[in-house]
Amino acid sequence: MAEVNYIRHETNTKGRSYSSVARQMNMDRRTIKKYSEMEDFNQEVKSVQTRKANVMDPVKPIVDQWLLEDMGKKKKFRRTAKRIYTLLVSEHGFQGSDRTIRAYVAKRKAALLDESNDTALPLEAKTGTAQVDFGEAPFKHRGKEIILPFLVLSFPYSNSFLFQVFPSQNRECFLQELEEALLVFQI
Repeated sequence: MAEVNYIRHETNTKGRSYSSVARQMNMDRRTIKKYSEMEDFNQEVKSVQTRKANVMDPVKPIVDQWLLEDMGKKKKFRRTAKRIYTLLVSEHGFQGSDRTIRAYVAKRKAALLDESNDTALPLEAKTGTAQVDFGEAPFKHRGKEIILPFLVLSFPYSNSFLFQVFPSQNRECFLQELEEALLVFQI
């Protein structure tokens, strides 16, 4: 504010030109002129433009419901933003753009993931504990891809594991894996 007072004093009271004051203060001449002629120094409060998403308002609950339903599905079975847009146009007569849906879906997915991450509990691994679980995976056997069950014995504290492929998921396979694990670890 001291600079502004100095500019006003030099130009209005002493009658110096805008250019000479600008050279002296190393400022632009237009800035000097603006401060010299300014009467009201209160900053104008700019009104915030508010827009309503009139197009999105009717379909937001539908999209939210679909996203919540998809959270429980495998990733490859979830609806994409493009698929949601197509469904909205065909089933609900949506008039908005593809880009509007993409932006809304991205924002809502991020919010839903934040909400779901807040409820997670930290895992604590105790020494000497193990976890055993069966799973299925595709394997190549004699040039063909076949799906076989496997058993994994993991030790969460050390992040080490043993796994073995079996012909089926039953008690005999489970006990055989435990026997081999005991032989490996020499317990």
